[in-house]
Amino acid sequence: MNSRRTRASSQSPRNGAPPTRPAPSGLAAPLNPARIAGYVGLAALGALVALAGTLVQAAWFPGGLLVALAACAGLFYGGRALTGTQFGALAPAAGWLVTVAVLLGGRPEGDYVFSDALGLALFLLGGMGVAVICATTSHLPRSAANTGRPGP
Repeated sequence: MNSRRTRASSQSPRNGAPPTRPAPSGLAAPLNPARIAGYVGLAALGALVALAGTLVQAAWFPGGLLVALAACAGLFYGGRALTGTQFGALAPAAGWLVTVAVLLGGRPEGDYVFSDALGLALFLLGGMGVAVICATTSHLPRSAANTGRPGP
């Protein structure tokens, strides 16, 4: 018997079509107006969380600081999970940081929104630390329902 064995190959069978290029991603991807609007919205939410966090942490120092940092963490991680990109965490963090920097400037009368130096330092360092942690996580956890595998 004369049998032919075909070699296993990672290439698809030839059909005469030219090879296709992969879709560009990252900075090479074309601009998407909906994604840009989403990032601008996340930055605006970051500004609102910064304003609310500034007032809460100054009013109720130990507990208010924890509530403000938890709100920052929720927004930054939520932006990362919503968009699936690192910039999803960085956009609200940028809005948060710009707002906090503007509030640090004080008023012409000389008073500040922040109550004391310890609360200010903890709010700034804690918020920036949370932003870095949320932006640099390697992968978001995937649920078992999306993997296509049976079992828990």
